[in-house]
Amino acid sequence: MSSMTSQAARAGALMAGIVVAMAVGAADLAPAPTEQDRVWLLGAPPEPDDNRSTPERIELGRALFFDPRLSGNGTLSCGTCHNPALGWSDGLRTGVGINGTVLGRATPTVVNTAYNTQFMWDGRKKSLEDQALGPMKTPEEMKTDFGAAIKMLGSIEGYRALFARAYPNEPINEDTVAKAIAAFERTVVSRDSRFDRWVQGDRYAINQQEWRGYQVFKEPAKGNCAACHSGPNFTDNGYHNIGIAHAPGAEDAGRYKIRPLASMKGAFKTPTLRDVELTAPYFHNGTAATLSEVVEHYARGGDDRSNVSKDVRRLDLSEQDKADLVAFMKALTGPTRTASIPALPQ
Repeated sequence: MSSMTSQAARAGALMAGIVVAMAVGAADLAPAPTEQDRVWLLGAPPEPDDNRSTPERIELGRALFFDPRLSGNGTLSCGTCHNPALGWSDGLRTGVGINGTVLGRATPTVVNTAYNTQFMWDGRKKSLEDQALGPMKTPEEMKTDFGAAIKMLGSIEGYRALFARAYPNEPINEDTVAKAIAAFERTVVSRDSRFDRWVQGDRYAINQQEWRGYQVFKEPAKGNCAACHSGPNFTDNGYHNIGIAHAPGAEDAGRYKIRPLASMKGAFKTPTLRDVELTAPYFHNGTAATLSEVVEHYARGGDDRSNVSKDVRRLDLSEQDKADLVAFMKALTGPTRTASIPALPQ
């Protein structure tokens, strides 16, 4: 009897523990989403009519993306700076180009660039295809000799076959190289985060803290983040001066060099917040090492107020608000996406 009593006691304690755990879990559930929350759901990435994605184009683009032979000295590929293991960026404060050249701006992630309408920190590229060639044609970055690169690609039987399948009746040239890389980059998509699952009705996908951070994020009187990080891709595809202070001699006019309007001086493109947890450091010059530092920057209204955007102001945020906001941004991280380097045609 004593043994049976002991077993019953243990069973009762276990059941009580389960009930307590369920109660705690229920208490931490986020409120149910509303129909208005569905504005954040992201559809399939758009494709241009002259470069519809096919398995053959993606396969060719993957090879070109990871092939260092396209760089001027044969040591850098697109994947060198846009490393899948580092959030499709490089984890550095600013990029490093050919022969160790330290660049002036941070390397943007490739994640969800398929949804962008303008490209690069200053918007100087207008399509993903055009953007694909940008680093190759920049002397400080990949410094590609396109004459030599096209000759190399045409001399390799494996590449000739890949191009023929991907772009039949089209030559191996800059255009088809750009289109193939863009087709591959359109596969690097994040739109199934825990936040997305919550918006779709999964009450267990995010917790109370992340939900509170969402309220801080979208409330104009609080974080006001959605003023710029708007729409399903959490970017307005616009340019804003957010009050970044530059060291003497390191000033960067940003968008002003492309569009010389007073409001564009020191303005840079709004990056997506999807997978932002994986892409530190932050800002166009990599001066924020963590998401907490990003939040602190905005909370104090930026540092250089000389031409700051009207949407950047000192925020009335408690320490809890700040922690909640960081928690929300981390809920925008999708499942880990890896991309193995393919066997390159020899």
